[in-house]
Amino acid sequence: MDHSAHHTDASAHEHAGHAHQGVHAHHAGHGHAGGGATWSAAAKATLHCLTGCAIGEILGMMIGTALAWNNAPTMVLAIALAFFFGYSFTLYAVRRAGLSRKAAIKVALAADTVSIAVMELVDNTIIALTPGAMDAHLDEGLFWYAILGGFAVAFVITTPVNKWMIGRGRGHAVVHAYH
Repeated sequence: MDHSAHHTDASAHEHAGHAHQGVHAHHAGHGHAGGGATWSAAAKATLHCLTGCAIGEILGMMIGTALAWNNAPTMVLAIALAFFFGYSFTLYAVRRAGLSRKAAIKVALAADTVSIAVMELVDNTIIALTPGAMDAHLDEGLFWYAILGGFAVAFVITTPVNKWMIGRGRGHAVVHAYH
């Protein structure tokens, strides 16, 4: 994306605050049915990761735009921030449950790494493959169509991954002991 001429959208800041308020709600209901995870639990776990990814990616794009960076460093920053925010939501929740910083980091890494990685791989592949999206400006519909479409496809692909992991006591299942 050529970020030299992009404009930012102030509403992205409003969404960040709303997403943080729903973190605990996303963890509720991660029950297991007969040793396996429910689709509802998997969808909630995926939504949790999607929230962090969306905030991080959009913030990364906004920062890259403000600093007039080229595509590669902007994308690296957006992905790094997606992981940061995804992990941060889990860290916040498990630290509130009384875990030490070191234990909370281990839980967040175990709970979120695969989910965020799949989400980021799918989302960024969709953006890269959407004609013109890499050069779209933040104030253009194509940019938002590509990123939101990427998030939607990533949600659909990541949910079964999370279901499989939770059903085996991995991924977001690790977090449940602290709720």
